Amino acid sequence: MAEQVNAQELLNDLDGSGSDKEFYAINELRKLGNELPKLLLERYRTARKWQVRSSCVYHSIRYARSSNDAVELGVLALSDKSQKVRYRACMLLAYSLDKSVLSTLMKIECITSHDETLLDIRAVIDAIENQNSDYFVDRDHTGNVTLRVN
Repeated sequence: MAEQVNAQELLNDLDGSGSDKEFYAINELRKLGNELPKLLLERYRTARKWQVRSSCVYHSIRYARSSNDAVELGVLALSDKSQKVRYRACMLLAYSLDKSVLSTLMKIECITSHDETLLDIRAVIDAIENQNSDYFVDRDHTGNVTLRVN
């Protein structure tokens, strides 16, 4: 029970500020391993500030290839009000290389009116179809740019 309370307190420190407090919190939370994306998904669902939602998505990226909760968070965040959160969602899904989200991405591509988000979604589709997450950041396929996940 104390560990659950501690995890909740640490999740509350994920505010997107990049502060030492947030850095400490995520390092402690990473000790939970593949349990962390589920907690980040739950935190995302209750967060009011875009910075908090962005932080939840960002810190889930490293788990995108091994956690359904991380991928679910990415799909959910595609419809976020904030363009910055949608960008992080696209990055997460590009890193995941999960072909099961292609149909969702294509549906969203058809209804997206925001130009940058549309380009990001197309880059995710390209990355997944080619099974190369680098294509999310290397949109011209030069081979000179790589997607680095911490």
